[in-house]
Amino acid sequence: MKEDKLKRFETTSTEYLREEGVYGDVEASAMKHVIAAALAQRMERLGLTVAELASSLGTSRAAVNRVLDPLNTSLTLTTLARTAAKLGCRVKLEIVTPR
Repeated sequence: MKEDKLKRFETTSTEYLREEGVYGDVEASAMKHVIAAALAQRMERLGLTVAELASSLGTSRAAVNRVLDPLNTSLTLTTLARTAAKLGCRVKLEIVTPR
């Protein structure tokens, strides 16, 4: 019952966002929030500061802050992969086809 309501909500919400022409923007924003949180969490576990990560990447603190900014969706795959690698991680990207 609860799952049915959730599925209907997801379907209705997705349809509405597509009709309004903002689905892609909303999805990108949600993904960036998850990415930024995961990278920040990894930095915290490793005890790394923004300055230290920037130095190891050979870039500026401002560039790292853009990567960590959940509202900034202009992130290249190269930047994401380099940052993750410096944090001892790898990026897994998946394209999911609709059911």
